[in-house]
Amino acid sequence: MKKIISLLALALVTVMTSQAQESIEQFTVATLNVDGLPQKLLVINVNADGPGDTGTARIGKYLVKKGYDLVMMQEDFSYHGVLSVCLEDDYKMDEWSGTLYLLDGLRKIDFLHLQNHRFECDGLLTAWKNDLQVTSAVRTPWTQNFGKFSHALDEMVTKGFRRYEVTLRSGDRIVVYNMHMDATDDKDEAEGKAGPDHDARMAQWAQLKDDVLRHLDSRPVIITGDMNSLYGRDDVKGQFIDAINQSGRGTASDVWVELQHSGIYPSESTEATSNDETLDKIIYINPTMGTNIKPVAITIDREGYLYDGKPLGDHFPVAATFQMTRKGTGIDEQNSTTTGESKYYNLNGQHVSQPQKGIYIEQQGKKAGKRIIK
Repeated sequence: MKKIISLLALALVTVMTSQAQESIEQFTVATLNVDGLPQKLLVINVNADGPGDTGTARIGKYLVKKGYDLVMMQEDFSYHGVLSVCLEDDYKMDEWSGTLYLLDGLRKIDFLHLQNHRFECDGLLTAWKNDLQVTSAVRTPWTQNFGKFSHALDEMVTKGFRRYEVTLRSGDRIVVYNMHMDATDDKDEAEGKAGPDHDARMAQWAQLKDDVLRHLDSRPVIITGDMNSLYGRDDVKGQFIDAINQSGRGTASDVWVELQHSGIYPSESTEATSNDETLDKIIYINPTMGTNIKPVAITIDREGYLYDGKPLGDHFPVAATFQMTRKGTGIDEQNSTTTGESKYYNLNGQHVSQPQKGIYIEQQGKKAGKRIIK
């Protein structure tokens, strides 16, 4: 195996241009549901055991201490002021979309037809270190949700995703998504009533895939957020990750799967043994022709996110460290409809025994080049 890897590395060096280089710049991305639903809405207990003002201040201080370069947050509703004041010295932030209840907003609510009401807030907030630049932030609502007065009340707010164009310290550019997908109540799951929630999430994954491919260019893409998806419950691999890979325009991978689960995506039969998987995920996409990134570490902070032995919120932060690489474009390009007896590797350097449609690195003896399988 070492000999094969050495030969591949040697072959790639011979076909690269003299401009081919790697940058050692690293940056960190974290995703965190800050559990900011109001503890009480009018006279109704909504999130009585949530962090509230005091707990949200602790979350803000925790994030400042960690110093992540990019922090993608969800459920930033009722305690935004407390959270943002903690972050404002070290970070810039995008626009807050508001909360579920404002005194001057009561007149906008038709209490006789509450079934038609939707709060125009998505709960999403992204913060980035002062020495990074965000040149574009676009907010997009999901086209499909489920649950107005049940099923986690997903239709009561305007859930969706936000897309950011980010310039790193080195001048390299990336695209980052922050999102919150439909949830499933444990009770509905236990009673076998979670089908509509599942269908809504699958529609959201399809919408996300279309948006990614529509904008995909030479910049790497990082997908983060509270997806409310487990690989053994939702076909995220087939409908999103595999769909991106099969497009021939980029390669997608889940950082946790790659670094902590031996590259194997949990299935329904293995879900019970995949206890480290979380609803919050970090997925990255390298464009076929462009700059690449690779994850070098991932952390699910189950210990540092405690106060008096209890979690600050109901989601533990998930953080990944990425390394930016800049590569030359001197790989010989070829077209092929057959695989022959060549050895094939995906664009992450992993051996592929039975390549499907897509773009691969093909090794024949000591020669290597890019091969498009149609």
